[in-house]
Formats: sequence, structure tokens, C-alpha cells
Amino acid sequence: VQLQASGGGLVQAGGSLKLSCRASGSILEVNNMGWYRRAPGKQREKVATITFAGITDYADSVKGRFAISRDNADHTMTLQMNILRPEDTAVYYCNADIWAAGKPDPSNHWGQGTQVTVSS
Repeated sequence: VQLQASGGGLVQAGGSLKLSCRASGSILEVNNMGWYRRAPGKQREKVATITFAGITDYADSVKGRFAISRDNADHTMTLQMNILRPEDTAVYYCNADIWAAGKPDPSNHWGQGTQVTVSS
């Protein structure tokens, strides 16, 4: 089981980017999913999370600008980022609780990071 993130890049302030994350492998169910980020010199922080039922939660700093969504059939998650600011510059990581085939319980997984750079 693994998570694969994609979609980072360089964008000017005010622009948009869309991140995607896909869980693959022998998966029974993907429960809570989320995006986290780590800016240079700072600790990793939660950006947005979404439950299997689609209940979302956002960091105050991104409310109204970012939108998280998921497709349970494809085990995918996206983060639409609008009105980007230089302070959004960070490595973004996807995270998910995945119940793999043959396992008694879900386990937490991290994807590789994807760099988002917002220029002023």
C-alpha cells in the first residue's frame, strides 16, 4: 500500500494549483485523508482533512481559498488551492488511514512530499 502525491509547482501569488493523491495497493477501505505541509524552518502543520463521509476541516489560514475533495471509488484525494500566497510555500504531504487487505485494522500512511512554491 502506498500514497502517491502529485501536482506541485511554481506559481505567482494569486494563482492556483491542484494537488492530487492516490492510494494504491490491496486496499479494503481508505478512511480519513488529509493534506499537511512543512514550510522551511517550520513544523509540519495540517492544511485540510476529509473523512470517508466527506466531512472537511481546514486550517484557518487556508479557509475560503483551499478546497479538499475525494473519490472513494478511486481512493483519490485532491486539494484545489486558489488565491495562493507566498506563505503557502511548503512541501505538501498527503496522509491517509488505509485498511489494507489481510490486515486487522487500518494503518496510517504518508505520501512523498510535493513542493509548492508561490512567488511574490
